[in-house]
Amino acid sequence: MDGSFDRDMDYISDRIVADGSGKWQVEADKYRLVVAHACPWANRSLITAKLLGLDKVISIGMTGPLHDASSWKFHLDPDEKDPVLGIHKLQEAFFNRYPDYPKGITVPAIVDIESVSVVTNNFLDIERDFSTEWKEFHSPDAPDLWPEEHLDEIEELTELIFHDVNNGVYKCGFASEQAPYEDAYEKLFSRLDWLEERLSKQRYLVGDSITQVDIRLWTTLVRFDAVYHGHFKCNRNKIIEMPALWGYVRDLYQTPGFGETIDWYQIKAHYYGVHKTINPTGVIPLGPGDPGWDTPHGRESLS
Repeated sequence: MDGSFDRDMDYISDRIVADGSGKWQVEADKYRLVVAHACPWANRSLITAKLLGLDKVISIGMTGPLHDASSWKFHLDPDEKDPVLGIHKLQEAFFNRYPDYPKGITVPAIVDIESVSVVTNNFLDIERDFSTEWKEFHSPDAPDLWPEEHLDEIEELTELIFHDVNNGVYKCGFASEQAPYEDAYEKLFSRLDWLEERLSKQRYLVGDSITQVDIRLWTTLVRFDAVYHGHFKCNRNKIIEMPALWGYVRDLYQTPGFGETIDWYQIKAHYYGVHKTINPTGVIPLGPGDPGWDTPHGRESLS
């Protein structure tokens, strides 16, 4: 459809495996996970690593919220250089492996520390491999984010949420014509209404514990009122006006590994400061204020 947003999902496909079958092997202290507080796709990988205890064996590099057409940059680090990789832009790690890399430089990305070369930027593979290939290094109390008995349901929900919510907010924000914007808007809020109904009866999306699909939904919902509602014109209502979703988002926000990954200034600085076609002035809004992230959510009874 003309004027619609089409996300490029063609990422570097290399995997880091535990069975010795590939080029990249699971190994402690060999890799650096490069993320950004601003990015919901990177946020998913960071939360997954923290929940599983992998941040103890995979170091975390944090780009700043601003980037130009070429790359995410380490502009918050001393000398604007990543202290482990020694590079100013994530692009350098891509070029070290693919000198003519033609595509956009995205986070999350896993970089081999010794060669300062990108291994993968496929966020879906990174999330799943952290659970399946890195089990040797999971903390003793690590959750099972891909429980066998719920795999089909997790995959089904992931697909629906990706198209209508995770990517749906971008379809609204980057639509350049009215019709595709309205189509994305209707699908987004129809899916949010469906999720509101589902989560009014159960604490998590699948089963009685946090799974990967909860992480995937949460990183969009937590940013919704601060950036997507206004900046991306997703403005039928805010998440704080949907009781079940607002309780669900607070529940996870207060769970170790979630809320600590959120930096509100960096989130707003990225969206309002980088998307010049949407916000050409680059002015970053001061609000919204804290709506009560640490207030009781009352969802324990739904477990």
